[in-house]
Amino acid sequence: VQLQASGGGLVRPGDSLRVSCAASGRTFDAYTMGWFRQAPGKGREFVAAKGKRTCYTEAVKGRFTISRDIAKSTVYLQMNNLKPEDTAVYYCAASPYYGYCPSDYQYDDWGQGTQVTVSS
Repeated sequence: VQLQASGGGLVRPGDSLRVSCAASGRTFDAYTMGWFRQAPGKGREFVAAKGKRTCYTEAVKGRFTISRDIAKSTVYLQMNNLKPEDTAVYYCAASPYYGYCPSDYQYDDWGQGTQVTVSS
């Protein structure tokens, strides 16, 4: 699966932003789609995933929503009430493990990142 992320930008604390990831190449609806992020000087962190199940990291529960449009082969991450600690490069990824939320190493395909900066 080829993945193309977009939609990042510079926003203020409390703002909302939606990032998108368009997929092509294989059957989109057979994959779990995930979002990860990497802040400066830190390791990559799982954010959210959606396949048969939907999972979020604790830090974004209640603020972020992952969704997917099968017809457009696109997965979205709606981010509300953004905080400075959400600043990171956001990556989308695809995993063939659909029945549960995969571990990080179970994602086979990765897109390029899109920068999200939250600053006043």
